[in-house]
Amino acid sequence: MNRAILSVLGHDQPGIVATVTRILFEQSCNIENVSQTILQTEFAGSFIVSLPADLTLEELRGYLSEALEFMNMHVHIEPIAIENSGYQPPKSEPFVITTKGPDRKGLVAAISATIARHSVNITNLQAVFKGGDEPGDNIMIYEVDVPTEIDQVSFHRELRDTAKSLELNISIQHRNIFETINRI
Repeated sequence: MNRAILSVLGHDQPGIVATVTRILFEQSCNIENVSQTILQTEFAGSFIVSLPADLTLEELRGYLSEALEFMNMHVHIEPIAIENSGYQPPKSEPFVITTKGPDRKGLVAAISATIARHSVNITNLQAVFKGGDEPGDNIMIYEVDVPTEIDQVSFHRELRDTAKSLELNISIQHRNIFETINRI
């Protein structure tokens, strides 16, 4: 089976996921992974799918575009290479980094640059900026995989220094602790 990544973007409205998944089912595609969110008023969905051998990416794009045309959604499909690049991610532990503080340009860029300098991978990011100086109105939540071999003390220190320079409150917790504390 061929594999592809499918992105669907456009103004949010009911029925987008139902339409996309119906077309994938009708075309005998298997959804392997999906991530969907609403960014203010805009829908963003990404799907990793496996396609049957007799279905081309162009055909699938056509079926999806036709079905989503009345919703004015944009569809993008790219193949996923099957070959193995040989890259093996390092052993890591999942952490959650949360920042709160006054809104200003460059917050995500500065925090993500610090994260990248330590070879930490961001696996999920949610940021909500309502503007102004009220800390609770401007929140960023980074889910990251921290390699076990890095100097975690140095990583945490640099994150705290970066946050302080941006007037952000920061919390760095192992994901298990974060989930336990925030369980409803």
